[in-house]
Amino acid sequence: MRVLVLGGDGFCGWPTSLHLSDEGHEVVIVDNLSRRNIDNELEVNSLTPISSMGTRIAAWKEVSGTQLVFNRFDVAEHYHRLLSLLEEWRPDVVVHFAEQRAAPYSMKSSWHKRYTVSNNLNATNNLLAAIVESGLDVHVVHLGTMGVYGYGTAGMKIPEGYLRVKLETDEGETIEQEILYPPNPGSIYHLTKTQDQLLFAFYAKNDKLRITDLHQGIVWGTQTEQTSRDERLINRFDYDGDYGTVLNRFLMQAAVNYPLTVHGTGGQTRAFIHIQDTVRCIELAISDPPARGERVRILNQMTETHRVRDLAKLVSNLTGAEINYVDNPRNEDAENDLFVENRQLLKLGLEPITLANGLLREVTEIAQKYSHRCDLDKIPCRSLWRTPATS
Repeated sequence: MRVLVLGGDGFCGWPTSLHLSDEGHEVVIVDNLSRRNIDNELEVNSLTPISSMGTRIAAWKEVSGTQLVFNRFDVAEHYHRLLSLLEEWRPDVVVHFAEQRAAPYSMKSSWHKRYTVSNNLNATNNLLAAIVESGLDVHVVHLGTMGVYGYGTAGMKIPEGYLRVKLETDEGETIEQEILYPPNPGSIYHLTKTQDQLLFAFYAKNDKLRITDLHQGIVWGTQTEQTSRDERLINRFDYDGDYGTVLNRFLMQAAVNYPLTVHGTGGQTRAFIHIQDTVRCIELAISDPPARGERVRILNQMTETHRVRDLAKLVSNLTGAEINYVDNPRNEDAENDLFVENRQLLKLGLEPITLANGLLREVTEIAQKYSHRCDLDKIPCRSLWRTPATS
């Protein structure tokens, strides 16, 4: 198939592009390189050395014999370039990663909030509007987030997108229907993902677009089978307080003998998935598209759940690292449970990589190897969700 990957230079987009190319798909990447520019803004680099896009694409041609095509433009701003690319190349699938992906970054300031909203919502709407205008029958696969649900539980497994409810009319009649599971975003980033859901629902209903929305858990790990073939292909490893996901931060901190920073009590339960499973899930979603006219297909893309303090203890037991409990910058409950339904991807053939089987390799092959590139000053999270207390 012809696959257009929007945001194909990013943490999930790059390994997905390589994986799909390796599976025999024709892959075109679109990216405005904004993530690299954010590195400049934050004055912190990936723990792993990231090559230029030209070097990355040349290296992939060398090791695979396959050519990736790269287009540099901003999907959120350059609508007609996107439309022209769709009309000229006529992809079968568009994989949509072209969104600012960090919750802490989205909460840094009013500018960061406005940027995240403008970038994420315009990128999504531009894509959907362009597909409609092109007249093409394109399957959109979007990387969403488990964070649209919030982090609480009603004593049940969070379903995959839809909740069956019963409504009683004034006449006493009971009506059953399914609605989108009520969102409860915890940041501006997560808020944009809940708005994505409504955009998808509208375009699927009104214009019969075929859309799969993958609500992904926190990604851990760095390499996939493809990115590990050559150091020029290596994937990002973000460890800073804005972009570093919790488990990768712990792994890096352990590698440099920096106490593991657990926010609050560490009682927050999160859903997790390995980066190799992420790219595999994208492939599975592409291979099983919804029918035209079908409602948005929503899958919970995660493989296991853990409390943050339990993760810290697991990494500490593996490495001997100390644990440091610090003030939580987020506005969230100190403790929560999380139960998630994820049967659809398992039925499609996903065989998960578990934390127990993969953590030590990450510590030794990535975090320790590149620990000399770490800037310790960038580890603490300085983006606050909550309003500082006043005296």
